[in-house]
Amino acid sequence: MADRHIRPSVLHGSLVPPPSKSDAHRALIGAALAGAESRIKGIGSHPSDDIKATRRCLQALSDVISDHRTGKGPAQTEVTLDCHESGTTLRLLIPVAAALGVTAIFTGQGRLPQRPLLEYRAIFAGHGVDLIFPAEGSLPLSVRGQLTAGLFQVPGHVSSQYLSGLLLALPLLDGDSEIVLTTPLESAPYVEMTRRTLGEFGVVVETTPTGYRIAGRQRFLPVDYTVEKDYSQAAFWLVANYLGSEIKLSGLADHSAQGDRAILPILASMATHQPQDLPFIIDAAQIPDLVPVLAVAASLTPGQTRIVNAARLRLKESDRLAVTADVLTAIGARIRVEDDTLVIDGQDQLSGGQADSHGDHRIAMALAIAALKTTKGVTIIHSEAVRKSYPEFFAEFSRLGGLCDELNLG
Repeated sequence: MADRHIRPSVLHGSLVPPPSKSDAHRALIGAALAGAESRIKGIGSHPSDDIKATRRCLQALSDVISDHRTGKGPAQTEVTLDCHESGTTLRLLIPVAAALGVTAIFTGQGRLPQRPLLEYRAIFAGHGVDLIFPAEGSLPLSVRGQLTAGLFQVPGHVSSQYLSGLLLALPLLDGDSEIVLTTPLESAPYVEMTRRTLGEFGVVVETTPTGYRIAGRQRFLPVDYTVEKDYSQAAFWLVANYLGSEIKLSGLADHSAQGDRAILPILASMATHQPQDLPFIIDAAQIPDLVPVLAVAASLTPGQTRIVNAARLRLKESDRLAVTADVLTAIGARIRVEDDTLVIDGQDQLSGGQADSHGDHRIAMALAIAALKTTKGVTIIHSEAVRKSYPEFFAEFSRLGGLCDELNLG
């Protein structure tokens, strides 16, 4: 465990954001199904814990994938896939394992065993797959059987990862499939990212008025693929700039499929919004990962900001909706939760204090950025949570001039 005290400061310098975790998950799965992970570039030598989890699971599946590519039945009848704390690894690989016809035991740590998965039971109903859940929670989960093609009904409001997982898996089946969305799709940019990645590997997904159509018997082709830099992680540095720092960011794609690229127009609009106007509204439905750091920006912007449609944040590494409000309140912000909305009354500066990340990487990084504009700094409990997505965050923070003191290890 590591706690850190972040003192007020201004950051200066140049920085290249880390690789996009979302892009890397999808690229690694596509490359594994094509038999060519070595052709994936841009992940770097110090990947996040989530990317390590995906690599570890794909390695466990490597013999099964090889048998599928050569037209054999899986010689390996059961595999254990440890997803650590990565919800993306878990939800993307459940359909892939089912499509490969191997019995897979999915395990995980932290809050992952409590995160939603039961929707897969209804999605897979009538398609040859049994899901065996524990008495409480979602993990360990046993996935047994051979997924069969056909019509799949998928809710779009819980997690786009259900849909992305199916899009990665259904091209492997012998027959054609169709996905029908039963509720409006949230986090739609992540599904478009999946479609784009599949296209890079030669896999075609057609859109329909109600969802998607996927031909079976498609082959993933080996390609040279470079993972994009991450707008989700760049958002923390962009908010630091919004608050007065001077960090030059390079390497971000101008025409990225990443939904979190929305951080740029949101901050631009927030900067010009007049506090005497109506509250500034941020719709979180498509950008849930940006909410903690946008709440920091709003806490330090005159006037009221309302971050709406944020209910799904309750299903993240923490109850991120409640935790965002709690930790920012602890350091002097005027923020409250109303149903699925964060209501924030901005100030020029926060007092600072102590706050617990609750093991949530995005909360830890948001607190570090908030500390820049406090009177006495912020002590972040469980700051090591950043390893999940951005292991080098605090090293970069210090390199840019941030005043960061590690308090204890143990």
